[in-house]
Amino acid sequence: MDHRDAAFTEFGYRQGSAYRTASGKPGPLYWQNQADYKIDVTLDEERHTLKGNIVINYKNNSPEDLEFVWLYLEQNRFTPDSRGTLTTPVQGNRYAGDIDGGYKIENLKAQVSGRNQPVSNDYFVSDTRMRVTFAEPLPANGGEASIAMDFEFKIPEKGMDRMGRVKVKDGFIYAMAQWYPKVAVFDDVTGWNTDPYLGAGEFYLGYGDFEYKVTVPFDHIVVASGELMNPNQVLTREQERRMKEAAESDERVYIISPEEITDYSNTRPKQEGTQTWHFKMNNTRDVAFASSKAFIWDAARINLPSGKKAMAQSVYPRESDGDEAWGRSTEYGKASVEHYSEMWYEYPYPVAVNVAAEINGMEYPGLNFCSFRSKGSSLWGVTDHEFGHNWFPMIVGTNERRHAWMDEGFNTFINYYSYLAFNDGEYTNNLIQTRRYINQLTNKDREPVATHPDRTQSNNLGMSAYFKPALGLIMLREYVIGHERFDKAFKSYINTWAYKHPQPNDFFNHFENAVGENLDWYWKGWYYSNATIDIGIDGVYPYGANYVVSLSNNGEMPMPVLLEITYEDGEKERRTLPVEIWFKGNQWNHLLRVDKKVVSVEIDPDKVMADVNAANDKWPSAIYAD
Repeated sequence: MDHRDAAFTEFGYRQGSAYRTASGKPGPLYWQNQADYKIDVTLDEERHTLKGNIVINYKNNSPEDLEFVWLYLEQNRFTPDSRGTLTTPVQGNRYAGDIDGGYKIENLKAQVSGRNQPVSNDYFVSDTRMRVTFAEPLPANGGEASIAMDFEFKIPEKGMDRMGRVKVKDGFIYAMAQWYPKVAVFDDVTGWNTDPYLGAGEFYLGYGDFEYKVTVPFDHIVVASGELMNPNQVLTREQERRMKEAAESDERVYIISPEEITDYSNTRPKQEGTQTWHFKMNNTRDVAFASSKAFIWDAARINLPSGKKAMAQSVYPRESDGDEAWGRSTEYGKASVEHYSEMWYEYPYPVAVNVAAEINGMEYPGLNFCSFRSKGSSLWGVTDHEFGHNWFPMIVGTNERRHAWMDEGFNTFINYYSYLAFNDGEYTNNLIQTRRYINQLTNKDREPVATHPDRTQSNNLGMSAYFKPALGLIMLREYVIGHERFDKAFKSYINTWAYKHPQPNDFFNHFENAVGENLDWYWKGWYYSNATIDIGIDGVYPYGANYVVSLSNNGEMPMPVLLEITYEDGEKERRTLPVEIWFKGNQWNHLLRVDKKVVSVEIDPDKVMADVNAANDKWPSAIYAD
């Protein structure tokens, strides 16, 4: 097949509109709705339940009246007849979960704001979604409404590797996420985004302000997304002093030391009953928390480029203690957040909390759950990856349920540079060795990056959603575009779409406009097809005083060609040919003007390009012999 059929035709319908411009920015009429939450819940450790009430204030900034709103009830995934349960293979998978849970919803009241507006309790539940219908339509362009309800659910032990509970030596650890009814996103692309919660597909959420109270047994410690509003009620004076010390320290400070885990008389302000922890977080797409009486708790200061400060915190059981394990968690979190803040966009949240739980790795704004068994390089890797998600999709609010590559792939990309930066490269990351992945990039069962995660074969998800999109950005930065232009464009994309909802085309359009290149061929080939790269040297021939380098594009995807020329005296020189050499066909003869004898020519000497055939990358080589 002629690569031009795939590479150099127009890619997609990417014209601009009043909502999203052709330059990849929010348009003059761009809008998004907002939901603010007030939540009050109680954790029952005897019954393993969470029960409480929620009030959602919803603002309709869209240009159309809304007769109803859709909410997500993601705990309904943990029922025998949920779509997620029914689509889990017999042998199970990472996203298997309990089936004895689900929401109990009572006392729902929905009311459009305004004088004498009627109250509605009209709703129905469909799997992990709930539709709430107003008595009167919610007006466009700024109309507001409130939705209130009581809710309760059993906290799963296995919560799809995203949340749940686990028993450790000193008590249960509760990792609480997807724990409250939340409004689905209504946008200018899909309308209501109501894809069910199945498994690999994560979340697509709007932004709003959260104020929430969590009542737990007196001996529990709670850490959460956002700012703790009542430290003087839930912490001892000594713990408050230690918090202030940690806020000024680049080294970790214990809030609760390993020796104090079960010393409740000196580490808890109350000795019976319950305690209510009060948190607040503004302009966020979600909140999560963890509660346990088994926590060691330490913290340190995060230094941000503007001079502002945040706080890295870690909580973990005694099983996870030690400098080879979670004793370095706060160091890892601090370094990770400081690096991404310096390189891409400043961290906006007051805390960055790492929670040790029975979860391999899951991210929420300002808070992660990572495995309490992780140690050393694996703990660094998962901690860094989950904190990296604060940039994608917490700040740049993409639709994870449909476009996993825009958060997992972008995050895996920025993780590569964080690895290089941490402690002068203490841990290794060989992602840039793109040719390690050739077997996966040529696997006959591979799937394009753009495949929705819930539709991707499980054994392809790591490549399609994480590694291949990350490799695509690494090749753009290191091979196609260069650091300066790439970094300006990528930072501009983050800054432009912070706290908004970019679609794939918004990224493509914005990036192209910022770097000044038409990259249709790249997006189409790498992200929307299974095209492979195979650029080869057919031969190098004397041509007067110069040479002709004969090149072929043997794959389906064109690429610029970086040549390294070695001369008879040992000197090396690099020259780049643009992707446009392939505009008219799959073969190109390059006139190599030189004033010395050439002894070898090599394509991509640093092996950054994911070329699937290394055998034809260098001249002379045995393959060129008669």
